[in-house]
Amino acid sequence: MAEDGTGDAVMPGDETDQGTQVRPGESVTIYDVAKLAGVNPSTVSRALNRPGRVSAATEKRIRAAAETLNYQVNPMARALPTGRTSIIGLVVSDITNPVFFDIVRGAETAATRSGYTLVLTESEESEEREYERAERMMRMLDGLLLATPRMSDEHIRALAGQKHVAVVNREVSDVLSVVPDASEGIAEAVRHLRGLGHSRLAYVPGPALSWMARRRGELLARRCEWAHIELVQLDPVAPTVAGGRTAARAVRDSGATAVVAYNDLIAIGLMQELVEAGVRIPTDLSVIGFDDIFGADFTSPSLTTIKSPLRETGDHAMTALLALVAGDRVPRLGIDLDTTLVVRGSTGAAPA
Repeated sequence: MAEDGTGDAVMPGDETDQGTQVRPGESVTIYDVAKLAGVNPSTVSRALNRPGRVSAATEKRIRAAAETLNYQVNPMARALPTGRTSIIGLVVSDITNPVFFDIVRGAETAATRSGYTLVLTESEESEEREYERAERMMRMLDGLLLATPRMSDEHIRALAGQKHVAVVNREVSDVLSVVPDASEGIAEAVRHLRGLGHSRLAYVPGPALSWMARRRGELLARRCEWAHIELVQLDPVAPTVAGGRTAARAVRDSGATAVVAYNDLIAIGLMQELVEAGVRIPTDLSVIGFDDIFGADFTSPSLTTIKSPLRETGDHAMTALLALVAGDRVPRLGIDLDTTLVVRGSTGAAPA
Protein backbone atom coordinates (compact mmCIF):
# COMPACT_ATOMS: atom_id res chain seq x y z
CA MET A 1 0.00 0.00 0.00
CA ALA A 2 1.00 3.62 -0.49
CA GLU A 3 0.18 6.95 1.15
CA ASP A 4 -1.64 9.58 -0.91
CA GLY A 5 -0.36 12.47 1.20
CA THR A 6 -3.50 12.72 3.39
CA GLY A 7 -2.71 9.78 5.60
CA ASP A 8 -5.26 7.51 3.94
CA ALA A 9 -4.15 4.18 2.55
CA VAL A 10 -4.62 3.75 -1.20
CA MET A 11 -4.63 0.28 -2.75
CA PRO A 12 -2.48 -0.15 -5.89
CA GLY A 13 -4.55 0.55 -9.01
CA ASP A 14 -7.15 2.57 -7.06
CA GLU A 15 -5.32 5.88 -7.18
CA THR A 16 -6.79 8.92 -8.96
CA ASP A 17 -5.74 12.53 -8.87
CA GLN A 18 -6.36 14.46 -5.62
CA GLY A 19 -7.06 11.24 -3.71
CA THR A 20 -10.45 10.44 -5.29
CA GLN A 21 -11.09 6.71 -5.08
CA VAL A 22 -13.44 4.56 -7.13
CA ARG A 23 -13.88 1.05 -5.78
CA PRO A 24 -14.65 -1.88 -8.09
CA GLY A 25 -18.40 -2.33 -8.55
CA GLU A 26 -19.25 1.21 -7.46
CA SER A 27 -20.86 3.71 -9.81
CA VAL A 28 -19.10 7.01 -10.28
CA THR A 29 -21.26 9.88 -9.04
CA ILE A 30 -21.32 13.59 -9.61
CA TYR A 31 -19.85 13.97 -6.13
CA ASP A 32 -16.78 11.95 -7.13
CA VAL A 33 -16.25 14.23 -10.13
CA ALA A 34 -16.75 17.33 -7.96
CA LYS A 35 -14.17 16.11 -5.42
CA LEU A 36 -11.60 15.35 -8.11
CA ALA A 37 -12.14 18.69 -9.86
CA GLY A 38 -12.21 20.66 -6.61
CA VAL A 39 -15.64 22.22 -7.19
CA ASN A 40 -19.19 21.93 -5.87
CA PRO A 41 -21.48 19.21 -7.31
CA SER A 42 -23.83 21.90 -8.62
CA THR A 43 -20.96 23.33 -10.66
CA VAL A 44 -20.34 19.89 -12.17
CA SER A 45 -24.02 19.65 -13.09
CA ARG A 46 -23.97 23.02 -14.84
CA ALA A 47 -20.76 22.22 -16.71
CA LEU A 48 -21.89 18.81 -18.00
CA ASN A 49 -25.58 19.48 -18.61
CA ARG A 50 -25.60 23.11 -19.69
CA PRO A 51 -22.27 24.04 -21.33
CA GLY A 52 -21.36 27.71 -21.15
CA ARG A 53 -22.75 28.26 -17.64
CA VAL A 54 -19.31 28.08 -15.99
CA SER A 55 -15.91 29.43 -17.04
CA ALA A 56 -14.06 27.65 -19.82
CA ALA A 57 -11.20 26.74 -17.50
CA THR A 58 -13.52 25.26 -14.87
CA GLU A 59 -15.51 23.35 -17.47
CA LYS A 60 -12.30 21.93 -18.93
CA ARG A 61 -11.15 20.79 -15.47
CA ILE A 62 -14.52 19.19 -14.73
CA ARG A 63 -14.65 17.36 -18.07
CA ALA A 64 -11.10 16.10 -17.52
CA ALA A 65 -12.11 14.77 -14.10
CA ALA A 66 -15.20 13.11 -15.55
CA GLU A 67 -13.12 11.45 -18.25
CA THR A 68 -10.56 10.26 -15.70
CA LEU A 69 -13.30 8.64 -13.64
CA ASN A 70 -15.18 7.40 -16.73
CA TYR A 71 -18.27 9.24 -15.48
CA GLN A 72 -21.38 8.85 -17.65
CA VAL A 73 -24.26 11.31 -17.42
CA ASN A 74 -27.53 9.54 -16.61
CA PRO A 75 -30.18 11.12 -18.85
CA MET A 76 -33.01 10.14 -16.49
CA ALA A 77 -31.23 11.70 -13.52
CA ARG A 78 -30.41 14.77 -15.55
CA ALA A 79 -34.06 15.17 -16.43
CA LEU A 80 -35.05 15.61 -12.79
CA PRO A 81 -33.62 19.13 -12.27
CA THR A 82 -33.65 20.28 -15.90
CA GLY A 83 -36.76 18.64 -17.35
CA ARG A 84 -34.61 17.55 -20.31
CA THR A 85 -33.30 14.09 -21.25
CA SER A 86 -31.57 14.97 -24.53
CA ILE A 87 -33.41 12.01 -26.08
CA ILE A 88 -35.61 12.24 -29.18
CA GLY A 89 -37.89 9.38 -30.23
CA LEU A 90 -38.46 8.32 -33.83
CA VAL A 91 -41.39 6.10 -34.83
CA VAL A 92 -41.44 4.45 -38.27
CA SER A 93 -44.19 2.27 -39.67
CA ASP A 94 -41.93 -0.55 -40.90
CA ILE A 95 -38.25 -0.78 -39.99
CA THR A 96 -37.60 -3.25 -42.83
CA ASN A 97 -38.74 -0.76 -45.49
CA PRO A 98 -35.67 0.81 -47.12
CA VAL A 99 -37.52 4.11 -47.54
CA PHE A 100 -36.83 4.77 -43.87
CA PHE A 101 -33.07 4.16 -44.04
CA ASP A 102 -32.21 7.64 -45.24
CA ILE A 103 -34.91 9.33 -43.14
CA VAL A 104 -33.39 7.75 -40.04
CA ARG A 105 -29.86 8.63 -41.17
CA GLY A 106 -30.80 12.26 -41.74
CA ALA A 107 -32.59 12.51 -38.40
CA GLU A 108 -29.69 10.84 -36.59
CA THR A 109 -27.19 13.22 -38.16
CA ALA A 110 -29.17 16.27 -37.03
CA ALA A 111 -29.73 14.85 -33.54
CA THR A 112 -26.05 14.05 -33.05
CA ARG A 113 -25.08 17.49 -34.32
CA SER A 114 -27.08 18.99 -31.46
CA GLY A 115 -25.96 16.54 -28.78
CA TYR A 116 -29.16 14.46 -28.72
CA THR A 117 -29.63 10.70 -28.72
CA LEU A 118 -32.16 9.12 -31.09
CA VAL A 119 -34.32 6.20 -29.92
CA LEU A 120 -36.11 4.22 -32.64
CA THR A 121 -39.24 2.07 -32.60
CA GLU A 122 -41.65 0.78 -35.25
CA SER A 123 -45.40 0.27 -35.47
CA GLU A 124 -45.42 -2.68 -37.92
CA GLU A 125 -48.02 -0.78 -40.00
CA SER A 126 -50.46 -0.85 -37.07
CA GLU A 127 -52.31 2.32 -36.08
CA GLU A 128 -52.96 0.98 -32.57
CA ARG A 129 -49.39 -0.18 -31.92
CA GLU A 130 -48.03 3.08 -33.29
CA TYR A 131 -49.93 5.20 -30.78
CA GLU A 132 -49.29 2.82 -27.87
CA ARG A 133 -45.53 2.72 -28.49
CA ALA A 134 -45.29 6.47 -29.00
CA GLU A 135 -47.27 7.09 -25.81
CA ARG A 136 -45.04 4.69 -23.88
CA MET A 137 -41.90 6.51 -25.03
CA MET A 138 -43.08 10.02 -24.23
CA ARG A 139 -41.99 10.09 -20.58
CA MET A 140 -38.33 9.68 -21.49
CA LEU A 141 -38.27 12.06 -24.46
CA ASP A 142 -37.72 15.74 -25.13
CA GLY A 143 -39.49 15.37 -28.47
CA LEU A 144 -40.95 12.85 -30.91
CA LEU A 145 -40.54 12.46 -34.66
CA LEU A 146 -43.19 10.46 -36.54
CA ALA A 147 -42.22 9.17 -39.99
CA THR A 148 -45.22 8.49 -42.28
CA PRO A 149 -47.48 7.78 -39.29
CA ARG A 150 -50.62 5.67 -39.64
CA MET A 151 -52.42 6.91 -36.52
CA SER A 152 -55.21 9.48 -36.66
CA ASP A 153 -54.68 13.24 -36.62
CA GLU A 154 -56.39 13.28 -33.21
CA HIS A 155 -53.84 10.87 -31.76
CA ILE A 156 -50.96 12.85 -33.23
CA ARG A 157 -52.30 16.09 -31.75
CA ALA A 158 -52.76 14.32 -28.40
CA LEU A 159 -49.09 13.37 -28.42
CA ALA A 160 -48.17 16.93 -29.39
CA GLY A 161 -50.06 18.10 -26.33
CA GLN A 162 -47.58 16.19 -24.15
CA LYS A 163 -44.24 16.93 -25.83
CA HIS A 164 -42.96 18.60 -28.98
CA VAL A 165 -43.82 16.49 -32.05
CA ALA A 166 -42.80 16.69 -35.72
CA VAL A 167 -44.30 14.65 -38.56
CA VAL A 168 -42.52 13.50 -41.74
CA ASN A 169 -44.36 12.70 -45.00
CA ARG A 170 -47.72 13.85 -43.69
CA GLU A 171 -49.49 17.12 -42.98
CA VAL A 172 -51.30 17.49 -39.66
CA SER A 173 -52.86 20.82 -38.74
CA ASP A 174 -51.30 22.51 -35.67
CA VAL A 175 -48.36 20.07 -35.72
CA LEU A 176 -44.93 20.67 -37.25
CA SER A 177 -45.00 18.78 -40.59
CA VAL A 178 -42.23 18.23 -43.15
CA VAL A 179 -43.35 16.86 -46.52
CA PRO A 180 -41.25 16.71 -49.72
CA ASP A 181 -42.95 18.37 -52.67
CA ALA A 182 -44.12 15.49 -54.89
CA SER A 183 -45.75 17.73 -57.50
CA GLU A 184 -42.71 18.34 -59.69
CA GLY A 185 -41.56 14.72 -59.73
CA ILE A 186 -45.06 13.54 -60.63
CA ALA A 187 -45.34 16.20 -63.32
CA GLU A 188 -42.05 15.00 -64.83
CA ALA A 189 -43.27 11.39 -64.75
CA VAL A 190 -46.53 12.23 -66.54
CA ARG A 191 -44.72 14.33 -69.16
CA HIS A 192 -42.28 11.46 -69.66
CA LEU A 193 -45.05 8.92 -70.19
CA ARG A 194 -47.04 11.26 -72.42
CA GLY A 195 -43.96 11.79 -74.56
CA LEU A 196 -43.68 8.01 -74.93
CA GLY A 197 -47.23 7.85 -76.27
CA HIS A 198 -49.07 6.52 -73.19
CA SER A 199 -52.69 7.61 -72.80
CA ARG A 200 -54.01 5.23 -70.10
CA LEU A 201 -52.20 5.05 -66.76
CA ALA A 202 -52.84 2.99 -63.60
CA TYR A 203 -51.94 4.05 -60.06
CA VAL A 204 -51.30 1.47 -57.33
CA PRO A 205 -51.68 3.22 -53.96
CA GLY A 206 -50.12 2.08 -50.72
CA PRO A 207 -51.91 1.45 -47.39
CA ALA A 208 -55.42 2.84 -46.99
CA LEU A 209 -54.25 4.66 -43.83
CA SER A 210 -51.35 6.36 -45.62
CA TRP A 211 -51.80 10.12 -46.04
CA MET A 212 -48.92 10.17 -48.51
CA ALA A 213 -50.52 7.45 -50.66
CA ARG A 214 -53.63 9.59 -51.00
CA ARG A 215 -51.62 12.74 -51.63
CA ARG A 216 -49.60 11.17 -54.42
CA GLY A 217 -52.78 9.83 -56.01
CA GLU A 218 -54.41 13.27 -55.91
CA LEU A 219 -51.38 14.95 -57.51
CA LEU A 220 -51.19 12.24 -60.16
CA ALA A 221 -54.90 12.64 -60.99
CA ARG A 222 -54.54 16.40 -61.44
CA ARG A 223 -51.50 16.07 -63.67
CA CYS A 224 -53.08 13.32 -65.81
CA GLU A 225 -56.19 15.44 -66.29
CA TRP A 226 -54.03 18.33 -67.46
CA ALA A 227 -52.12 16.03 -69.86
CA HIS A 228 -55.32 14.34 -71.15
CA ILE A 229 -54.22 10.94 -69.85
CA GLU A 230 -56.85 8.58 -68.47
CA LEU A 231 -55.99 7.50 -64.90
CA VAL A 232 -57.23 4.26 -63.31
CA GLN A 233 -57.00 4.31 -59.50
CA LEU A 234 -56.58 0.75 -58.21
CA ASP A 235 -57.21 -0.63 -54.73
CA PRO A 236 -54.70 -0.02 -51.90
CA VAL A 237 -52.04 -2.67 -51.23
CA ALA A 238 -49.38 -3.21 -48.59
CA PRO A 239 -46.27 -1.05 -49.25
CA THR A 240 -44.13 -4.13 -49.83
CA VAL A 241 -42.86 -6.36 -52.62
CA ALA A 242 -45.61 -8.84 -51.75
CA GLY A 243 -48.16 -6.03 -51.99
CA GLY A 244 -46.91 -5.22 -55.48
CA ARG A 245 -47.32 -8.83 -56.54
CA THR A 246 -50.94 -8.84 -55.42
CA ALA A 247 -51.65 -5.80 -57.63
CA ALA A 248 -50.37 -7.42 -60.84
CA ARG A 249 -53.69 -8.88 -61.98
CA ALA A 250 -55.56 -5.60 -61.37
CA VAL A 251 -52.91 -3.74 -63.37
CA ARG A 252 -53.26 -6.13 -66.31
CA ASP A 253 -57.08 -5.96 -66.17
CA SER A 254 -57.01 -2.14 -66.13
CA GLY A 255 -55.91 -1.95 -69.75
CA ALA A 256 -53.26 0.62 -68.83
CA THR A 257 -50.01 0.74 -70.79
CA ALA A 258 -48.12 2.32 -67.89
CA VAL A 259 -48.35 2.14 -64.10
CA VAL A 260 -47.13 4.35 -61.26
CA ALA A 261 -46.73 2.64 -57.89
CA TYR A 262 -46.94 4.33 -54.48
CA ASN A 263 -43.38 3.26 -53.71
CA ASP A 264 -40.47 1.34 -55.18
CA LEU A 265 -41.17 -1.86 -53.24
CA ILE A 266 -44.64 -2.14 -54.76
CA ALA A 267 -43.18 -1.39 -58.20
CA ILE A 268 -40.51 -4.08 -57.78
CA GLY A 269 -43.04 -6.72 -56.67
CA LEU A 270 -45.33 -5.76 -59.53
CA MET A 271 -42.52 -6.16 -62.06
CA GLN A 272 -41.53 -9.54 -60.63
CA GLU A 273 -45.07 -10.90 -60.86
CA LEU A 274 -45.69 -9.50 -64.34
CA VAL A 275 -42.42 -10.79 -65.78
CA GLU A 276 -43.17 -14.26 -64.39
CA ALA A 277 -46.55 -14.04 -66.18
CA GLY A 278 -44.82 -13.29 -69.48
CA VAL A 279 -45.32 -9.51 -69.56
CA ARG A 280 -42.38 -7.69 -71.17
CA ILE A 281 -41.27 -4.54 -69.38
CA PRO A 282 -41.22 -1.92 -70.82
CA THR A 283 -42.33 -3.32 -74.21
CA ASP A 284 -45.80 -4.32 -72.98
CA LEU A 285 -46.04 -2.16 -69.86
CA SER A 286 -44.03 0.75 -68.44
CA VAL A 287 -43.51 0.89 -64.65
CA ILE A 288 -42.58 3.85 -62.43
CA GLY A 289 -41.87 3.64 -58.70
CA PHE A 290 -41.49 6.29 -56.04
CA ASP A 291 -38.68 7.29 -53.61
CA ASP A 292 -35.58 5.84 -55.37
CA ILE A 293 -34.64 3.56 -52.48
CA PHE A 294 -31.35 1.71 -52.33
CA GLY A 295 -31.63 -1.19 -54.80
CA ALA A 296 -34.13 0.46 -57.14
CA ASP A 297 -31.56 0.17 -59.92
CA PHE A 298 -30.82 -3.50 -59.12
CA THR A 299 -33.93 -4.74 -60.93
CA SER A 300 -33.96 -5.99 -64.51
CA PRO A 301 -34.79 -3.73 -66.18
CA SER A 302 -33.71 -1.06 -63.70
CA LEU A 303 -36.60 0.87 -62.19
CA THR A 304 -37.61 4.33 -63.36
CA THR A 305 -38.66 6.16 -60.21
CA ILE A 306 -39.53 9.53 -58.69
CA LYS A 307 -36.68 10.34 -56.34
CA SER A 308 -37.65 11.75 -52.95
CA PRO A 309 -35.06 13.62 -50.79
CA LEU A 310 -35.42 11.24 -47.87
CA ARG A 311 -32.21 12.02 -45.98
CA GLU A 312 -32.73 15.79 -46.30
CA THR A 313 -36.30 15.39 -45.08
CA GLY A 314 -35.17 13.56 -41.94
CA ASP A 315 -32.49 16.18 -41.29
CA HIS A 316 -34.89 19.12 -41.80
CA ALA A 317 -37.56 17.59 -39.58
CA MET A 318 -35.16 16.83 -36.74
CA THR A 319 -33.53 20.26 -36.96
CA ALA A 320 -36.93 21.95 -36.75
CA LEU A 321 -38.05 19.70 -33.88
CA LEU A 322 -34.92 20.47 -31.86
CA ALA A 323 -35.51 24.18 -32.42
CA LEU A 324 -38.97 23.72 -30.88
CA VAL A 325 -37.47 21.83 -27.93
CA ALA A 326 -34.91 24.58 -27.35
CA GLY A 327 -37.53 27.31 -27.63
CA ASP A 328 -35.79 28.76 -30.67
CA ARG A 329 -37.28 30.02 -33.89
CA VAL A 330 -38.19 27.13 -36.18
CA PRO A 331 -36.14 27.31 -39.40
CA ARG A 332 -37.91 27.65 -42.71
CA LEU A 333 -38.98 24.24 -43.94
CA GLY A 334 -39.30 22.68 -47.38
CA ILE A 335 -36.12 24.15 -48.84
CA ASP A 336 -34.55 21.79 -51.40
CA LEU A 337 -37.14 19.10 -50.73
CA ASP A 338 -38.34 18.71 -54.31
CA THR A 339 -38.84 15.35 -56.02
CA THR A 340 -37.34 14.52 -59.43
CA LEU A 341 -37.83 11.80 -62.02
CA VAL A 342 -34.98 9.32 -62.50
CA VAL A 343 -35.40 7.62 -65.86
CA ARG A 344 -34.09 4.06 -66.15
CA GLY A 345 -35.04 0.97 -68.12
CA SER A 346 -38.56 0.18 -66.92
CA THR A 347 -40.28 2.83 -69.08
CA GLY A 348 -40.53 2.84 -72.85
CA ALA A 349 -42.78 3.63 -75.79
CA ALA A 350 -46.43 2.68 -75.51
CA PRO A 351 -47.27 -0.54 -77.35
CA ALA A 352 -48.68 0.07 -80.82
